[in-house]
Amino acid sequence: MDYKKAGLVAGIEIHQQLDTKEKLFCHCPTTLREIAEHNGEFSRYLRATVSEMGEIDRAAKEEMKSDRKFLYYAYDTTCLVENDEEPPAPMNDEALSVCLTIGKMFSMTPVPQVHTMRKLVIDGSNTSGFQRTALVALNGKLPNGGEIETICLEEEACQRVKDEVFSLDRLGIPLIEITTSPCMHTPEDVQKMAEYIGMVLRSTGKVKRGIGTIRQDVNISIAAGARVEIKGVQELDLIAEVVRREVQRQTNLLAIRDELKGRGAKIGATTGTDVTELFKETKSAVLKKAKKIHAIVLPGFAGLVGREIQPERRLGSEMSDYAKKCGVGGIFHTDELPAYGVTADEVAMLRSHLTAGEKDCVIIASGASEKQAACAIAQVVTRAQIALSDKPVPEETRKMLESGSTAYMRPLPGAARMYPETDVLPVIVDEKRWNTVTVPELLTVRAERYAKEHEIELPYALQLAGSDKLPLFERAVKEGIRAKLAAFTILSTTTELRRDGVDVAKIPDQVYLNSWHAVEAGKAAREAIPDLFRNIAAGSTFAESLAKLAPAVSREELEAIVRKIIAERSDFVAQKGKGALGPLMGVVMAEVRGSVDGKLVSEVLRKEIERVTASK
Repeated sequence: MDYKKAGLVAGIEIHQQLDTKEKLFCHCPTTLREIAEHNGEFSRYLRATVSEMGEIDRAAKEEMKSDRKFLYYAYDTTCLVENDEEPPAPMNDEALSVCLTIGKMFSMTPVPQVHTMRKLVIDGSNTSGFQRTALVALNGKLPNGGEIETICLEEEACQRVKDEVFSLDRLGIPLIEITTSPCMHTPEDVQKMAEYIGMVLRSTGKVKRGIGTIRQDVNISIAAGARVEIKGVQELDLIAEVVRREVQRQTNLLAIRDELKGRGAKIGATTGTDVTELFKETKSAVLKKAKKIHAIVLPGFAGLVGREIQPERRLGSEMSDYAKKCGVGGIFHTDELPAYGVTADEVAMLRSHLTAGEKDCVIIASGASEKQAACAIAQVVTRAQIALSDKPVPEETRKMLESGSTAYMRPLPGAARMYPETDVLPVIVDEKRWNTVTVPELLTVRAERYAKEHEIELPYALQLAGSDKLPLFERAVKEGIRAKLAAFTILSTTTELRRDGVDVAKIPDQVYLNSWHAVEAGKAAREAIPDLFRNIAAGSTFAESLAKLAPAVSREELEAIVRKIIAERSDFVAQKGKGALGPLMGVVMAEVRGSVDGKLVSEVLRKEIERVTASK
């Protein structure tokens, strides 16, 4: 696709957890817990409040259509602040310092007073019904000529366990929000810029690592479309695909609108018809358990409700997303029926009852009550009217699905979402404080330095600089470990062990250090490290694992072993000459079982092969 012709404009918001000792507005640790460890729970209903502008935010209004009761799990590492039963403590100064450092790395201007605001959120992810957030810096620079518009410091949300159940251990972890200008025009640009910003964040050494600690929200629009925010893209490799699919979705929605107008399609009735009796003998499991079933005719929509707009997504999927806000499981439509236990005879009877023509599509919504079914149909009508309008791509917030396609969440929030936090005092950032902020070395610069200082190839040095084991590597070098030994273990050995199904996450950093020191002291060979790690991952201690290795072999003993092996394979050595080195390396290494460094084995074996072949 020609993205320039499509008028693609994109920006990103990156949310990264900071690696601080305490949470943002209390003194609880930023430790994530196992769900089974929770020692308390409580329930809440959340309601939207009117902002200082005198109105309720449109996104909050949408959330209020679902009357949901939320359950929260508490721990011995959470407190009354997370429960929203105690005022917040002053802002965590360590977290603010990290934000200021990142702001300076992007050449930003700090705000002189950091004011905490409340951002209305009633989806259950915050016990208070709002998220505390504070603007820290403005107007940064990006390599592509674009800008970092703002950096905010905010509290992380609860972790969803399932449905309306949330865990409080994550709530309140300091989170930096970085918002770029809409300065990207291809899917690859978006991914590249996200990678760059992520690299800058990791360069501080003050951000958490691992799945779930960083999330990218992508804002996308095309020339005739609308701005859409896609939430929660956690994998960098998926960002470009998410952008491609959103452009495809918006393009297809515009095409469907044009086709609907060409057909003269119009929305007739705006309320559904009760068709519960038509399905009283149905075999459909979904319709059979429903208390009420409503249906509505969409004139001229036949074939378009079922048309694909993204892989695995159709216009009917969009309508279903809207209907789900009323608590129903989804909708059926005649573009996909008969199916799901609904028979052809039932479809014909439905069409006849509603006097639907061949060019019309009939939508069915079933619910646990009259109110629920009617609400779902009303939502379908709303989405159908949008599909026919001059703006068939609505401004909305969407969630990313596993494949990279997206589903509707709620309308884009507006200015009414924010209002002042009265329980947290402003923090002054004066010139003196700003001048004391130091900028750390970028990981890309560090990689170039490693390549030069330690003679590590640049691609490997870049991998090392981006690894979560970077602090371990730097500690090892300070303790006199050869840089290449540490790098090889971190980048190669652990990767091979993972492929073999070994849980390398169970291997503490101290075991890495102990293993390297054992190699440097001649107590083990580098080739023994995989066996050491396997044993430790299986539950052995380091001392037990080291004891399982073969006893250390002296050079004289090694030379005797090599001579014996070569003598037993004299014909092979005579035939292959120096080419016997590779095959015999494996034989010798198996004999010494990791007790001798491979470099020494290679040296002794090569000399003995040369001696034997020269004598003949």
